[in-house]
Amino acid sequence: MKLDQVTLDEAINLIVDSAILGNIPKYVVTPNAQHILLLQNDMHFSEIYAKAFLVVADGVPLVWASRLLKKPLPGRINGTDLFERLCQVAAEKGLKVFLLGGRPQAAENAAKLLQQRHPNLNVVGTYCPPYGFETDPAELASINSKIKTAAPHLLFVGLGAPKQEYWMYQVHQELEVPISIGIGGSFELVSGAVPRAPIWMQKSGLEWFFRLIAEPRRLWKRYILGNPHFIWLVFGQWMRQSLAKKTS
Repeated sequence: MKLDQVTLDEAINLIVDSAILGNIPKYVVTPNAQHILLLQNDMHFSEIYAKAFLVVADGVPLVWASRLLKKPLPGRINGTDLFERLCQVAAEKGLKVFLLGGRPQAAENAAKLLQQRHPNLNVVGTYCPPYGFETDPAELASINSKIKTAAPHLLFVGLGAPKQEYWMYQVHQELEVPISIGIGGSFELVSGAVPRAPIWMQKSGLEWFFRLIAEPRRLWKRYILGNPHFIWLVFGQWMRQSLAKKTS
C-alpha cells in the first residue's frame, strides 16, 4: 500500500488548496492497522486506495512499520486531528463543510462544539444514515440529494472502514464535492460521546489499548486478533526485504 510521506500541515495545505480549486472531486483515506488487514484480501478496497488523492497514516503502528521497512514516514496524521484542524482552517478560509455518519447525534454535537470554537465555521449539513442504508436505493439517493444541495467544499465521512471508503469511491464524482475524507469514529471523539486517549497514550502508540478498555465488546476482535496479524504481516515483509538484500 502506498502511503503519502506528508506531515499534518502539508496534508492540510494540499486538501485546502484542492478544496478551493474544486476542479476534480477527490477523496482522502486515513488507514490504520485494521485497514492493512482488510487490504490483504479485498481487491476493490485496494483499488479504492490506489486511486485516492491522499493516503495518510492514521495509526502509530504504521509509522513504526515504515521505519522498520526503511521507508520512514514523517509522523502520524490522526484522522480526528485532521478533522479538527481542517474545520479550523475552513472557518478561516470560508469553506463549507458537511458531516456524514457517526452514531445518532454525534455529528450534530461535534458540529456544535466546533462552531463554538470557530464561530465562522459554516457547517452546511449533518446527517446520520440509518443502519443498512448502503443497500437502500431510496436512502442512498436521499443522502446524495442532501449533500449536492448543501454543496460543501469538504465532506467528512464517518461510516467506518471499509463502508466509508466504498461509499466515497462510488459517489464522489457524482456529488462533485471537491474533497471527501474518511475519518472513522472522529465525530464521537470530538463530541465527547466516546472518550479519547490521553496525549501520552496517543503518542506512544497505546491509543488502541485505551479504546479497547473503553469499548471492549465492540473492539476486542479488532485489537486482540488484528494486532498480532498486523505484526506478522510487517515481520514477513521485513524478512523478505532482509533476504532479498542478502542475496543481491
